[in-house]
Order: sequence, then structure tokens, then C-alpha cells
Amino acid sequence: MTAIEQTEAARPRGTRLPRRARRNQLLGAAQEVFVAQGYHAAAMDDIAERAGVSKPVLYQHFPGKLDLYLALLDQHCESLLLSVRTALASTSDNKQRVAATMDAYFAYVEDEGGAFRLVFESDLTNEPAVRERVDRVSLQCAEAISDVIAEDTGLSKEESMLLAVALGGVSQVVARYWLSSQSTIPRDKAVQLLTSLAWRGIAGFPLHGTEHH
Repeated sequence: MTAIEQTEAARPRGTRLPRRARRNQLLGAAQEVFVAQGYHAAAMDDIAERAGVSKPVLYQHFPGKLDLYLALLDQHCESLLLSVRTALASTSDNKQRVAATMDAYFAYVEDEGGAFRLVFESDLTNEPAVRERVDRVSLQCAEAISDVIAEDTGLSKEESMLLAVALGGVSQVVARYWLSSQSTIPRDKAVQLLTSLAWRGIAGFPLHGTEHH
């Protein structure tokens, strides 16, 4: 059950929950409010009301609005990184790897909870703690992609990292455009188109020590 689903299940005021379940419920409520209103417009009152709890209960778990936002950001940055790593490990066929990685970004952006907005479209990137987390997950995703590129092509770490940053950046930017434009192109078709474009470039680098896939 997702945090937002736990929020829906536990919304009636006065319901007693185990501490972990309550924390997840509060995170789900906070996500709904932050995604809808942005950080600056959101208020702890709104989040408490959305969760169906009193403000003192909310403050028992999170000392302030920034603490709550950072906890959400940590959760969703970890989710993105896991998705990218899982996609890279899902096959040994490099073209399918590219497609799976692209689709991981599309799936992340398409998720109905809108968590990608906290990571890629935050209105709080001038806050050092937020900027550090966003930059770190972008770097970690690029490093995961870079490791595969370096292993398969024999390119240097620096060269592989440059290509990996390009792949990750293109994936999330195009996925966000696809969603915001309300494109009629199905997700699998959009991923296929983007994979074809990326693969034409990546395929130009010969596999290291074996035949080209």
C-alpha cells in the first residue's frame, strides 16, 4: 500500500495507528498537498487537515514543514534510483536496457501521485538541502547508467558519465513533456520513439571485447 493509499484508508480523525503507519499516512497527505500547492503555498494546517489529524500529532512526527518535505524527497529519490537500477539489471541486451531505463523515467513521471514534481519541478531548489538531494539522485542515476556504458563499450569513466547524464536528462525531460502536453501517444510508443533516437547514438560505440548487440 502506498503512502497516499494509507492516507485514504486512515483519513477519519481520531483513528489510532502504529507510529510507522501514521508516519506513512502523514507523508501521503503531505505529498498530495505539496504536489497540488507547491512548498511555499502549502501549510502544515493543510497537511494535518488532509491527513485527518491535529497539528500536534503532525508535529510529533515532523518538527517542521521542511523536515516533512525532505522526508518525502528522500523517499521518492530512493524510489527513482531503485527503478533505474532495476531497469538496468533487467536484461543483458543493451537496446532493451536503454528502453527499460527510458521507461523507468516515464513510469516515474506518470505515477498518479505526482511525486516527480518534488524531484524535478520543486519550487524549493534554492534550499541547499533540497538542491543537494536532487543533484545527488541525478548523479546516482547517471553513475548507474555510466557503469553499464563503461563496462560494455570500454569508454573511459568520464566519457561514459557524459553519455549517462545525457541519457538520464533526455529521459526525464521528454517524459515530463509527454505528460504535461497530454500527448495522445501511448507511453510504450513514446518510449519506443525515444529509445530509437538514443539507440542510434549509443549503438555507434562498439561493444567492448565482443560483437555489437
